Amino acid sequence: MKDDFIHKGKRRHLMQLMRDKGICDHSVLEAINTVPRHLFLDSSFLEHAYQNKAFPIGADQTISHPYTVAFQSELLHAQAGDKILEIGTGSGYQCAVLLEMKLQVYTIERQNELFKRTSSLFKKLRYRPRKFVFGDGYLGLPNEAPFDGIIVTCGAPDIPESLLSQLKIGGRLVIPVGTDEQIMTLVVRDSETDYSKTTYGEFRFVPFLGGKE
Repeated sequence: MKDDFIHKGKRRHLMQLMRDKGICDHSVLEAINTVPRHLFLDSSFLEHAYQNKAFPIGADQTISHPYTVAFQSELLHAQAGDKILEIGTGSGYQCAVLLEMKLQVYTIERQNELFKRTSSLFKKLRYRPRKFVFGDGYLGLPNEAPFDGIIVTCGAPDIPESLLSQLKIGGRLVIPVGTDEQIMTLVVRDSETDYSKTTYGEFRFVPFLGGKE
């Protein structure tokens, strides 16, 4: 679990790249500068860990581009202590960024292989989500709702009503919507029955699937 001055230097460059690409939220930038992304990757990709690229992590899943992680995190407009639900834990990198932002993170992973691997990694790196669940992300976590924010790290064909209902009034859902390429979408819950939606261009994610494997 080596994290030396070379890795830290690469993270500073990555943080500057995120700033150059328009990320302004200080807590997001500091989290990108802090989380050791190379430890969330297969050893064959270590030399490339701090490039703005996605990489396979097994179980037909990927670790997202750092810019995608930063962009989604910034769209949450989260404040320290906010209660955030993450759908699709994957490698755990996005979750670690949210935890470094001092957020209370509840995270769900449907792939048992990834759930076990990431559980072990979280323990080694001392990252402690408020709750880490092996389950169906389409269902969310109704028993823990409402949430200040929900972040979905996989491409959904549509926006699940189950997740919208778990937002607080004023809460924000960040979700890529589409089948082949996705449109990054922000949904804000304005009242018990009203929502407003803003879109932010094309991204590419693995599909949002229901059930558990």
